[in-house]
Amino acid sequence: MSASGRTGRGRFITLEGGDGAGKSTQAALLEDWLTEGGRTVVRTREPGGTALGERIREMVLHERGHVAPRAEALLYAADRAHHVETVVRPALARGDVVVQDRYIDSSVAYQGVARSLGADRVRAVSDWAADGLTPDLTVLLDLDPVVGRRRVAAARGTLDRLESEATAFHTAVRDAFLAMARAEPDRFLVLDATRPVEELAGAVRARVAQVLGAAA
Repeated sequence: MSASGRTGRGRFITLEGGDGAGKSTQAALLEDWLTEGGRTVVRTREPGGTALGERIREMVLHERGHVAPRAEALLYAADRAHHVETVVRPALARGDVVVQDRYIDSSVAYQGVARSLGADRVRAVSDWAADGLTPDLTVLLDLDPVVGRRRVAAARGTLDRLESEATAFHTAVRDAFLAMARAEPDRFLVLDATRPVEELAGAVRARVAQVLGAAA
């Protein structure tokens, strides 16, 4: 079994970053490029990606009133356990490329650090939920949270429960992501999310090509 906690020739690529950083845009562009190159791609997201996951997504992002931080963290872990078992691992076993918007690093940043639940504790729960599955590559789109909030508001007009948190919360999230990237430089590709969309896409493609080449 590989260091990613799995067998098979599939590859697992995650995109991380604060709200408004452009993860969904880059995931879609990467999917298009991989598909054009003959790869079978499964593009998915957390929370969500399954019918159960979409219901959990509604709870964690749009529930009215207070949600206890530990309950929030465990809802994300429940979504992850189901999603990995029913979507991600089967795709990897088939040899597909999984392109995923958010994964364990988001739980560590948002709940572990910004919610002050403890990064190590949240990572341990998340790793257990995912049964040890780690990405082959994590693309971190780094962005000032103030800029990110403006982008989200301009695109959608409303903010969800987490997006509505104070700037200090989102600054802690950003700092946590950057700290994780420094700790695992081989796994992370850190990009300035203020760069033009196509320039970012080119940088992502170049790194993904390396990952796929290593799998050949």
